[in-house]
Amino acid sequence: MAVIPLGERPPRNEPQQGIVPFALGFRPFFLMAALAAITLLPLWLATWLGTLPPSAYYGPITWHSHEMLFGYSGAVIAGFLLTAVRNWTGIDTLTGRPLAALTLVWLAARIASFIPGLPGAVIAGLDLLFLPLFMWALYQPLMRAQNRRNRLFLPLLGLMLLADLLIHMELLGLPGSIARGTDLMLNSVLLLLIWVSGRVLPFFTEKAVAEARPRDNQRREQFVFASAGLWILLNLLWPQPLLLAASALLVAGAQAWRWRDWHHLQVWRIPILAVLFSGLGWIILGFLLQTFAALGLFPDNLARHALTVGGVGILTLGMMARVSLGHTGRELLAPGTAVWAFALLNLGAIIRVFMPAIVPSSYTLWITLSGTLWTISFLLFAITYLPILLRPRIDGRPG
Repeated sequence: MAVIPLGERPPRNEPQQGIVPFALGFRPFFLMAALAAITLLPLWLATWLGTLPPSAYYGPITWHSHEMLFGYSGAVIAGFLLTAVRNWTGIDTLTGRPLAALTLVWLAARIASFIPGLPGAVIAGLDLLFLPLFMWALYQPLMRAQNRRNRLFLPLLGLMLLADLLIHMELLGLPGSIARGTDLMLNSVLLLLIWVSGRVLPFFTEKAVAEARPRDNQRREQFVFASAGLWILLNLLWPQPLLLAASALLVAGAQAWRWRDWHHLQVWRIPILAVLFSGLGWIILGFLLQTFAALGLFPDNLARHALTVGGVGILTLGMMARVSLGHTGRELLAPGTAVWAFALLNLGAIIRVFMPAIVPSSYTLWITLSGTLWTISFLLFAITYLPILLRPRIDGRPG
């Protein structure tokens, strides 16, 4: 599989001065993702423990899953793709005021459900507005570029919009499905992360480890996406336990094949790369646990959190850390506080996935502890990367 790096383009104008929060998509949206991560989990814990009333529109469970997927994950995806598409196509994506406006739409959707008396239709409308605007912002440079392969994730963003619509339709009393919408969004996020990791992880590895030779294998990649697509279709249309177990095992096997072809022992000496491989490892483990969960051999909720806290959380934290350094002209070495963030988030994932199964009588303790570790991890990221994301590139280039 050909890998297109997140390369840098030559400067077009004078070096920027002051703070530049809207110079390129990763800056505001990675900040918003960090803000979401360090506020949504404590709010959820307070609601779950009964010290804070839940969102009147969403309810406690739906609000938690919706905001972690469409809020946190949506911000990471927006920041990454608005940055990557510019480098993949050589055509500018949103900057300045248009980028600020898109960021405000995302933020308004997060705040809306907490405004007392705001009609559900308004909350839904604000939330459903973000993805079409984001897709349009990507559509224009992608259509002008020659490489059609880069357009493949647009239908995937369309699936995310469908998932959001399914959730809001049920909340508004219309024919829809919160459960199917949530599953579709989670699986779409996972598929996008699988796709993105295939574009950048071999490149990152080869660049960081001189001895590494990540293998390019078209047949493997076809198997990766065929198995993931089958998993999504079965979940959406025919969630029969034996079929789900078999398809989850296929996805785990496909990702393990990738791991074997890309991995080198030296990656564990490089934290900015090790965190990405640990995130990929959580995706493999998560789908293995989904296999057991479909057969009734492991709690489904815990298997799901292996994919969300472990797979999505760790992989996106690593991507934000790596991309933020590379696209501000800095050396690709994780600061010490970021390394602690990687370690604590992995520990939080282990506690969230396994401890409730081992000692179920202390379930409240494990949820509180894992949520606290998540919050500390992203707080460390926010403190470390806030000046990086707000200040101009150190090499004077735009972006």
